[in-house]
Amino acid sequence: MASKGKPSPRSAVKPLSDQQVALLGERHHLVDPTRYYPTGHRAPALDEIGGQHPTGTHRLLHGVVQVMRSSCKLYAWGLERVPETGPFITAATHVTQFDVFIPMMSMFHLGRRPRYMAKAEMAHWPLIGNWFQMVGMQPVERKSGKARSIEEESIGILTSGRPLTIWPEGTVTRDPLKWPMSLKPGVGFIALEASRQLGGMVPLYPSITWGAASINHKWPWPRKNVVMCYDRPLDYSDLLEGMDQWGPEPPKEAVHTLCVRLRDRMEEVMAEIRGEEPPAEGYFDYVTMTRRPRSEQ
Repeated sequence: MASKGKPSPRSAVKPLSDQQVALLGERHHLVDPTRYYPTGHRAPALDEIGGQHPTGTHRLLHGVVQVMRSSCKLYAWGLERVPETGPFITAATHVTQFDVFIPMMSMFHLGRRPRYMAKAEMAHWPLIGNWFQMVGMQPVERKSGKARSIEEESIGILTSGRPLTIWPEGTVTRDPLKWPMSLKPGVGFIALEASRQLGGMVPLYPSITWGAASINHKWPWPRKNVVMCYDRPLDYSDLLEGMDQWGPEPPKEAVHTLCVRLRDRMEEVMAEIRGEEPPAEGYFDYVTMTRRPRSEQ
């Protein structure tokens, strides 16, 4: 039976401790994603850089870096997995609005320029709204009835050879305990259909960030720890079997299975970063705004 989400306890947003970061550092090679090529020299995608308003991108990136460095101590692992060429999907967690900038900044510092799906309201934000559009924002008009056209545009980005970043929860998580909640089906549809059109599995990388929820942006000192994992690509090759016989679109069952698989992996990695177990009662379902058993996903 579903259980109502409980009010967030203080422990849900407690700062990520230095001890936990040290433990993660023993397991993984942590790097500073606020700097160029944090995992070593790479060949930048010059066509993407030149075609995505390099001046505007440089200014936005500089501003983001300054805010990040003044607000937190940021660490990441797994960025060496980011392909130097070709299309791929980054599916990122969305605990706070601050988290939007972390994978974007990391990709830019690795020489890639993904397009990224973001709520249309961001295009109207003061000062930086125009910058968002210049550096690859794909506005998503929520509750507009345009989901399919947005998905088709996203698939076109991938089939043209460009990377795409998605926040598949669709908004900041509503889970009171700040775990990844249920995902919108768009990420599954886009990954499966783009893979069919390209004739092979498009790499889908979960990107999990934790720590920013404890930052007081009016007075962020002392700086808090924030850690991002750029996880291994999710294997969904089994869901592509028989894709030539799908008909006009991927089967809904395959789309749903991929979304569940992705959400589960996001939760698993976040548990490692936080050093905590996810709620035994289950995941948080956005549609019902309740916590439901994982078996009911």
